[in-house]
Amino acid sequence: DIFDHILSSRLIMEETKRKGARSTNDISSEILEKLNHGEIETANIVEWFAIDRRLLLTYILLQNGREAYLNPILEHINRLEKQTSNTISEAIGAELLKQASNYNDKECLQIISHHESDLVRSWGTFMIGKNTNLSLSQMFQEIRIFATDKHFNVREEAWVAIRPAVIQNLEESILILSEWVLNENEYIRRFACEVTRPRGVWCKHIEELKENPKLALSILEPLKSDSSKYVQNSVGNWLNDASKTQPTFVENLCRRWEKESNTKETKYIIKKALRTINKSRQTAKK
Repeated sequence: DIFDHILSSRLIMEETKRKGARSTNDISSEILEKLNHGEIETANIVEWFAIDRRLLLTYILLQNGREAYLNPILEHINRLEKQTSNTISEAIGAELLKQASNYNDKECLQIISHHESDLVRSWGTFMIGKNTNLSLSQMFQEIRIFATDKHFNVREEAWVAIRPAVIQNLEESILILSEWVLNENEYIRRFACEVTRPRGVWCKHIEELKENPKLALSILEPLKSDSSKYVQNSVGNWLNDASKTQPTFVENLCRRWEKESNTKETKYIIKKALRTINKSRQTAKK
């Protein structure tokens, strides 16, 4: 969903009130240094990917008197078969959790989750998602601070981090998230929808929902005319995901929603939900 990632960059710039560079080469040395030292938040996706995660980690650990954590985490990163920005961030979060556990460090997560840098805060999401000592309900409770973070990047990593747990505990997760979609906070509602997307972006698919999207109706139904465009996009994308394996289900649901909810919000969601189906039909006619 390239459009959504462009929109994401715009959201970040609106939140930070600082215009981000269009390419890595356009980032000034002053801004890059501040980003690598965790002194400022990213203004867009370009800056997010430009940060030297190893350098940032080193600075944060030394600054907070946790230099003993550094070499074990760097060694783990160097052993990664696939080294991307996402895999490195995930590895950092997992290893921060491990080192904090080894040292009985109960303050580490607090330091990470309240840091000025959005990238540093995002590591906290994986400290939650990788913590097998947490029950599913505890994991959802602890991820909440990240799901409602002021920065889009952190909110994205929040659902990515606990998606594996959601897949493994789908029925229980849907029960919990069915309450989240009733929350007054649009970030909470959007999280509930996004974390259960059958396909999602750059994440493992939820095969059970690809084959039987009806299982998540308790999440989707309350959002069919949501006032937030942020949530509307997520619902539309959710159904578009499902349309690639269960087009009849999506068409029937959209037809029903159109009758039950004659609002501009529902119409927007339906248009987004049916885009793959409509494109396929247009292609077939040519």
